[in-house]
Amino acid sequence: MTRGRGTRRPAATNQLRIIGGDWRGRRLRFPDAEGLRPTGDRVRETLFNWLQGRVYGRRCLDVFAGSGALGFEAASRGAAQVVMVEAAPRVAEALRANAALLGATAVQVEAQRAEAFLQTAPQAFDLIFLDPPFGKALLEPTLCALAAGGWCAPDARLYLECEATLGDPTLPRGYSCVKRGRAGQTAYFLVARDAVPAA
Repeated sequence: MTRGRGTRRPAATNQLRIIGGDWRGRRLRFPDAEGLRPTGDRVRETLFNWLQGRVYGRRCLDVFAGSGALGFEAASRGAAQVVMVEAAPRVAEALRANAALLGATAVQVEAQRAEAFLQTAPQAFDLIFLDPPFGKALLEPTLCALAAGGWCAPDARLYLECEATLGDPTLPRGYSCVKRGRAGQTAYFLVARDAVPAA
């Protein structure tokens, strides 16, 4: 998800297009919520090119799901499980409706704040999307909570998205940035959990 800085888009533009996988070309609507828009097609295409071979059969977590662009893209490409976390009730309901429309049985929607979700019993995910609302300083604290809380599988990949003006995020110990890009005022990163040396 990407939330802009207080802008509203007309309802007619509140849709996203899945760009790959089983549902390629399908269009989904999302609510006319303030500042909510999907991660753009070009950025998603770049991200999933980076993730070649790391989506099918994997467990995915979309922490600030918003429109669901990233989570639905992963489900379309064969992810075994996609958990979407979204605090806004109307937006969460739209995620459930779109999952039903697609027949996306791998998608599970958790209608709660990210902080509350990350205080529940952890599950280890292979792929985590972390694209919090802009201007809220949520990226690094949430990243630290994921790393410290047992949410990242040993070979996990994490996608981070934030304002380009913030520069590279500070990563927890044991995590490294392997790819980075920029689209307009948005910066995005692919982060890997470092391999643990054999004993």
